[in-house]
Amino acid sequence: MASSSSFASNSQDRARWKYDVFLSFRGADTRRTFTSHLHEGLKNRGIFTFQDDKLVDHGNSISEEIVKGIEESEVAVIVFSKNYATSGWCLDELVKIMKCKVENGQIVIPVFYDVDPSDVRHQRGRFAEAFAKHEYRYRYMDDVEGMQKVQGWRTALTAAANLKRI
Repeated sequence: MASSSSFASNSQDRARWKYDVFLSFRGADTRRTFTSHLHEGLKNRGIFTFQDDKLVDHGNSISEEIVKGIEESEVAVIVFSKNYATSGWCLDELVKIMKCKVENGQIVIPVFYDVDPSDVRHQRGRFAEAFAKHEYRYRYMDDVEGMQKVQGWRTALTAAANLKRI
């Protein structure tokens, strides 16, 4: 009896998620190297991964397709690379992922690709440079909402970098 109960629970969890994994990464840094190999390895093992390059229109803000992909994924893998923080798009994904972790119980796995986790956590080095540019742009435009967005990005980066790494 316990096994049928546990099977029903597993079936409900399976139906809840459309994708096994959502990959968040800076395409210019890792698309043709680490991320493409990771995606292929997951696919070869039957792990259904959201693939953004075929489904989205890259504009100025995170698309509805990306938001839906994040929400419908059981696991989010965030590949932090040297230029990850230069992309507002990536940072918006990160904020959404961390929100889904809290609200939906999504599993979040940070991967540090050629970056020091403490640089991500404390926004040092290349991450500090990227944030200085984001802040300058929003200050120059006197955009209070934009500055609040930058603070949300900082908070999400710190929280993600503090997650347990496998």
